[in-house]
Amino acid sequence: MDFALLLVVATALTGVIWLLDAVVFKRIRVRRGAGRLGGVTSSEPVVVEYARSFFPILLLVLVLRSFLFEPFRIPSASMMPTLLEGDFIFVNKFAYGLRLPVINTKIVDIGEPARGDVVVFRLPADPTVNYIKRVVGLPGDVVVYDPLEKRLSINGEPISLEPLGSYEGDAAMQLGEEQLGSKEHRLLHIRNRPSLGGTYVVPEGHYFMMGDNRDNSQDSRYEGVSYIPEESMVGRAVRIWMNWRWPSEGGPIWSRIGKSIQ
Repeated sequence: MDFALLLVVATALTGVIWLLDAVVFKRIRVRRGAGRLGGVTSSEPVVVEYARSFFPILLLVLVLRSFLFEPFRIPSASMMPTLLEGDFIFVNKFAYGLRLPVINTKIVDIGEPARGDVVVFRLPADPTVNYIKRVVGLPGDVVVYDPLEKRLSINGEPISLEPLGSYEGDAAMQLGEEQLGSKEHRLLHIRNRPSLGGTYVVPEGHYFMMGDNRDNSQDSRYEGVSYIPEESMVGRAVRIWMNWRWPSEGGPIWSRIGKSIQ
């Protein structure tokens, strides 16, 4: 079930119950109590008590989650080394404009995705599924990825890539540092593993996304993801607030907590 829809329904329901009681039913209870011997007022129904208690909390969570920051968990290795499986991150929901929950209509236009941003987006083929990738191509860009050289070029300009050696002693995994626009970030290549490449012309209003684990990422190069429309953007990933890999790979990696996402 869509958690955003569930949260909106729960907030609206508790709010309506509390409002109706305050405006209508509480007065009826007071009048009935005044007519009784001793003037004892009927007690507040349990459902109203719960609604009054939970409505402010649900409303606060709804506002924070819909317009400010939303937490996500990284479920795969497609963004290594930037993000590891088991990272819990905060996503800035207002970086690209404020949208109404559930219907996803933009009500305030604040900014647009920039090249190099790490972004959470809804998969166009299934909007209930969230992906996280890096913005590589902007609307109108011509993106070329050479799967043999494992290099990018955008609009005819090769993207700077500096080799940094093996990743954590694994000779099959090669670490590099790439410059996308004004942003430097690290990425991984896997030796002798074929990956998809080609020339991609980004349509207007869409973005071309790639994972930092270039040979192990289902991204805009693949059918089913392809170009991502602006309205599918959820927000920009900004910080890791927890890492937890239990029970498969041990406990948390404490050094990742609080780390900014570049």
